[in-house]
Amino acid sequence: MRKNFGAKPYTYPQPVLIIASYDEAGTPDAMNAAWGGISDDTQISMCLSAGHKTVKNILARKAFTVSMADAAHTAECDYVGIVSANDVPDKLARAGFHTTRSEFVDAPLIDELPMALECRLINYDPDSCRMTGEIVNVSADERILDAEGKIDPDLLQPITFDPVHNTYRKLGEKAGNAFQDGLKFK
Repeated sequence: MRKNFGAKPYTYPQPVLIIASYDEAGTPDAMNAAWGGISDDTQISMCLSAGHKTVKNILARKAFTVSMADAAHTAECDYVGIVSANDVPDKLARAGFHTTRSEFVDAPLIDELPMALECRLINYDPDSCRMTGEIVNVSADERILDAEGKIDPDLLQPITFDPVHNTYRKLGEKAGNAFQDGLKFK
């Protein structure tokens, strides 16, 4: 038997995305967002309200990075989501994060977070809060690469947001092989 919850934003997993930008003075800023994902081969879409300092920065600079929050930095990633750069302009430094300028877009990479999408703004609709970016590059620290040079989720240890319990969870172990296991039903 099922239980009905009504209309809720409940999906699993919800990636914890750390969106970073530069403000008008070149100060790095970042926010935590759980409502986003890949929307095309080289595009990411997110639901970000216009009041965020990060959104204002992105609209001005036309660029941003999206880092995957990881288990090693759960508290730091949570902090940049609960504190606004409108009130605390140095919140990245307070979280202990350091940044490096992206080689591809006018936005910062967060050094401590080992994987990021480097994006150019495609559009933003303030009515729906939908922001879409073109993924120009994916960068990953060598410490999360496997022997073949590919990103290893077991080494990355990305976290997801559990909207039912307001918790963060580590992504689990491998459950199967994409584009292969279902072939048995052909």
